[in-house]
Amino acid sequence: MPKTNPGRFFEDFRLGDKLRHATPRTVTSGDVALHTALYGSRFAVQSSDAFARAIGYPRSPLDDLLVFHIVFGKTVPDVSLNAVANLGYAGCRFLSPVYPGDTLSTVSEVIGLKENSNRKTGVVYVRSIGTNQHGVEVVDYVRWVMVRKRAEDAPVPTELIPALPKALDPDAIGDACPIIDPEAYDTGLAGQRHRFRDYAIGEKIDHADGMTVEEAEHMMATRLYQNTAKVHFNQFTEGQGRFGRRLIYGGHVISIARALSFNGLANAFHVAAINGGRHVAPLFAGNTVFAWSEITDVQELPGRDDVGALRIRTIATKDQPCAAYPLRVGEDYDPAVILDLDYWALIPT
Repeated sequence: MPKTNPGRFFEDFRLGDKLRHATPRTVTSGDVALHTALYGSRFAVQSSDAFARAIGYPRSPLDDLLVFHIVFGKTVPDVSLNAVANLGYAGCRFLSPVYPGDTLSTVSEVIGLKENSNRKTGVVYVRSIGTNQHGVEVVDYVRWVMVRKRAEDAPVPTELIPALPKALDPDAIGDACPIIDPEAYDTGLAGQRHRFRDYAIGEKIDHADGMTVEEAEHMMATRLYQNTAKVHFNQFTEGQGRFGRRLIYGGHVISIARALSFNGLANAFHVAAINGGRHVAPLFAGNTVFAWSEITDVQELPGRDDVGALRIRTIATKDQPCAAYPLRVGEDYDPAVILDLDYWALIPT
């Protein structure tokens, strides 16, 4: 009986499979500091215990995307160890704040399968739920990933492409944010004066700054999240693959784009939900990431007058600044576009 885990191939998955992932992970202030070192995120609520306490938190919560990446990383050995690429996300809800000292665990269910026409790969859809040490759900999301087949002629599992929501209802996206005191929210310390009512549907924001991805940084990120997918960390195998080098983890791109968005969205302090997202093209070390955002909706939240919700579409590019808001060339994405992310963020009123 082999003692090592070669990872699942496409033909090993079955609809309804329940996967309980190893290993639980206690997050510490060291993880928070390392996450800041990787991306330079400056959102005040996640940067300062004093700032967070002043508006109603017990202390600074973890960056929402750090929570997402840790929960995601748990799934990799059972879902995407043999991935070609992670393709997209849908229906992601952040359900409860996470603080240093909390322990995160993840379970997943296979909700969709579809073999690709080349018969060498297939797409696996999973719903993953992250919980803390008390069994409280902290994040819930669907992702789909292209996974290699062990053999082209292997029998195909029962196929199903699941119906996924195009967007989450803003009525149900405020749970992970306690009631805050908007009067105590110091926009001077936060870095920008703009609040909820200063944003309008259709407004576009060039986040202006760029961040070059270094090989060491994306390797450190995959290790921080315990993401062991070969496509990200094993140059020996990937050197023989389609690109001849490792792909940058898609979550690394999301975190860079989110950090860049501070310049223009500094007070959009909490990612409440991810409606959907696509990794449009690969990113490699040495590329420089830029980003721009469009406000696609502005919503008041039922029963709350402390925060409102902005629906934001953030586009990340490689090696192309975003002053012209690149997105499409005809019916296709502009060749520079690498990420198309649709999410809700909360901002003080």
